[in-house]
Amino acid sequence: MLANPSTSTTLHYRPNSTHNPPFSHTNHSCKLSLSPKCPRFTNFAKSKCSSLSLLLSRRKRERLVTVVKAFEDTSAVNDGPQSLPQPISVKIPVGDRHIMVETGHLGRQASGSVTVTDGETIIYTSVCLDDVPSEPSDFYPLSVNYQERFSAAGRTSGGFFKREGRLKDHEVLICRLIDRPLRPTMLKGFYHETQILSWVLSYDGLHSPDSLAVTAAGIALALSEVPNTKVIAGVRVGLVDNKFIVNPTTKEMEESKLDLLLAGTDSAIFMIEGYCNFLPEEKLLEAVQIGQDAVRTICNEVNALVKKCGKPKMLDAIKLPPPELYKHMEEIAGDELVKVLQIRNKVPRRKALQSLEEKVLSILTEKGYVSKDQSFGIPETVADLLEVEEEDEEVVVDGEVDEGDVHIKPNGRRSSPSLFSEVDVKLVFKEVTSKFLRRRIVEGGKRSDGRTPEGIRPIDSSCGLLPRAHGSALFTRGETQSLAVVTLGDKQMAQRVDNLVDEEEFKRFYLQYSFPPSCVGEVGRIGAPSRREIGHGMLAERALEPILPSENDFPYTVRVESTITESNGSSSMASVCGGCLALQDAGVPVKCMIAGIAMGMVLDTEEFGGDGTPLILSDITGSEDASGDMDFKVAGNEDGVTAFQMDIKVGGITLPVMRTALLQARDGRKHILAEMLKCSPSPSKRLSKYAPLIHIMKVNPEKVNIIIGSGGKKVKSIIEETGVEAIDTQDDGIVKITAKDLSSIEKSISIISQLTMVPAVGDIYKNCEIKSVAPYGVFVEIAPGHEGLCHISELSSNWLPKAEDAFKVGDRVDVKLIEVNGKGQLRLSRKALLPEVTSEKSSAEQQARDLTEGNTEQSKDKSRDTKFVNPTKVDSVEDAPLSKKKAYKRLTSSARDGPKNSSTTVSSIASKDENSLVNGEAKIG
Repeated sequence: MLANPSTSTTLHYRPNSTHNPPFSHTNHSCKLSLSPKCPRFTNFAKSKCSSLSLLLSRRKRERLVTVVKAFEDTSAVNDGPQSLPQPISVKIPVGDRHIMVETGHLGRQASGSVTVTDGETIIYTSVCLDDVPSEPSDFYPLSVNYQERFSAAGRTSGGFFKREGRLKDHEVLICRLIDRPLRPTMLKGFYHETQILSWVLSYDGLHSPDSLAVTAAGIALALSEVPNTKVIAGVRVGLVDNKFIVNPTTKEMEESKLDLLLAGTDSAIFMIEGYCNFLPEEKLLEAVQIGQDAVRTICNEVNALVKKCGKPKMLDAIKLPPPELYKHMEEIAGDELVKVLQIRNKVPRRKALQSLEEKVLSILTEKGYVSKDQSFGIPETVADLLEVEEEDEEVVVDGEVDEGDVHIKPNGRRSSPSLFSEVDVKLVFKEVTSKFLRRRIVEGGKRSDGRTPEGIRPIDSSCGLLPRAHGSALFTRGETQSLAVVTLGDKQMAQRVDNLVDEEEFKRFYLQYSFPPSCVGEVGRIGAPSRREIGHGMLAERALEPILPSENDFPYTVRVESTITESNGSSSMASVCGGCLALQDAGVPVKCMIAGIAMGMVLDTEEFGGDGTPLILSDITGSEDASGDMDFKVAGNEDGVTAFQMDIKVGGITLPVMRTALLQARDGRKHILAEMLKCSPSPSKRLSKYAPLIHIMKVNPEKVNIIIGSGGKKVKSIIEETGVEAIDTQDDGIVKITAKDLSSIEKSISIISQLTMVPAVGDIYKNCEIKSVAPYGVFVEIAPGHEGLCHISELSSNWLPKAEDAFKVGDRVDVKLIEVNGKGQLRLSRKALLPEVTSEKSSAEQQARDLTEGNTEQSKDKSRDTKFVNPTKVDSVEDAPLSKKKAYKRLTSSARDGPKNSSTTVSSIASKDENSLVNGEAKIG
């Protein structure tokens, strides 16, 4: 109804009228009152259904009623001076320090707003809701936006527009961390769109803002008008030196073996997410207990703050479906639901449920329905139900009546068919379907696909499906399937991460998860990754990260793509399993194999005849995820956990329930790992022939600038001349050469070795060019930038009057370094390498020694650990020190003492020299 006769609405505007009531003028303000004596409203009240309400849609009528109620709650505002409300702040102990919570200072027009300060890190969060409710839905209309302002750290954005743009991946992850624990606390039936905005206003580089953002959002929501059950708070827990730390600093997290973020109330846990390095389950539970204690302290302090300055909750805005609709739904669809939920395959079961839903909609929204325990008379038509009945119609029963009165026979009124809105019917149908699914699991002990609560779906896996990819695997578990592809590259393929700290961060390993609509047989949007895809990809990435080799052992950048080709629950954990197999197929020497599993739960089993103990489900399907009370993903092996993520959809769970779920998940991982070992074809465990080759060499750090050259000209010229893909230099003297073939790597090694070589007495240099000729000798270039004097007495075994008589500029000679003086000048000898024509035995012995020394140095020239490479023979296959007859090998140099070049090769190489050789198979363990 648009207006109530007793309604009194007040509007304030400028005093420009002197009308009498219903307009009254007092203190330069004007009150507009809707008097109950107004004929327009009196006539309206007499009718149950006005012409206006018939023309307006239900949604518009609700909006008008909401507007009228808003005017009812509006109080008169005096024109006198008003004082601003004073901010309220409270200090809350968290770990070894306090956080400051303040409200009433910023964002006073928002429904709820707070600033939370830890150190010099400040988070500002606001909560606002729409005045008009949206259409009812089974998904609460909540949106969360978290953004890190670069100005918080005294920086500006590096983009062209110099301002923040779309959310970065790690900001999306924090949005999910805020959303997931808050959503279960929202009351059903509240349809006002709610928006939570959170900004990092100040960042000190020491106190992380993500856990503060979760706490700030929970406090702002508790202070607002949005109806929710309890206050939510979040903390981070780290493990340093076998000691748990609540809200550790960024420096402490660098040494931590655990990264756990927990959110909950004063009595239960709603969300956990974390990553660790094969931490045992008992240790993880201990960390959760410490985090829960810290959350409880925060919630108790916030409850006191809410009692002091919190706003009244909009409980009157909650609209639930009619209670009788649940009973009608079970009577109409109960028997058929039992049969439909026994269908094992997802697509036929989904189609059967859709058909049943359409049938129920037709009955309850069009035909009408009368409960079985009511007797039918002559049913009224829809037109009869919509007929407007006047309120003043008099109904008289048997007895004495006056003349003109109507006598009605005392026949009992028959029950009329009930009609319900389409939205309510759909909501109730979904709830009843979930109830029947849960009942089947608890009472019958069997799930939709016939498994027991601990059962795992059939598993099949294969590797090497894509011949040109560096590594590939297809992992199938029931009706969930992941195609994982691995690509190897150099540092240029690394993913750059923008952060508030003014430091460049590159990720050498990243996993990208894709969930196309075709994987569930639907049509949908294709474009930028959704928040769900970003979150699932990060979970799988962090799960696989602990098994990767170090950069020194495996210098490649690794990218994993997981495309879900079929989905019926637990696709992120399928990405973990498929990614692990694909890494092995690509030749990555992983430390061990890991697997992932998703756990579910039916919390209230007593409702369905159980003993009240929560029922834990292993390897849940999509319907069990939607209808269950928990989604707990755990990845690792039989020894420990590497990643975990838990979301609760009810009133939270306790530690004993979590312990049961973790132990059951460990048994499930053991089974999955055993099935993964049966992969056929099995992983190749060798580098693909299409993967790039990477050669690592060590040079004198002082020589790195020589390789780069002015403005990078030298390194670019080497890349163009040799055909390598990239040359990456580091300040510590590490040089990484990436190429597709071995010959180009050898060419670049030769040039770099000559550029950075440190001459040593006894070294032999062949085919060196004479740069200039002087009367007393010639100057020979033994390497780029390195020239030495070969005195005339060292040019020949015979006497020469002048050097130019026998040599000219451009000639090439073989020389030996015989002296380096205090100024660094080089003295060379050609005569030392010539066979001396003499009968003296001592000369012959000396010659033999020189030749032996020369051969030794020449032999060393062919090894990886050389200070120079023969420029005339480096291109020939015969003299190349490395052959390409085997797949992935790694050569570790055994460099001599002193500032000499040493090199390590990661390529399709086998060598028989003195370097140690490591087989390139992807070793496990």
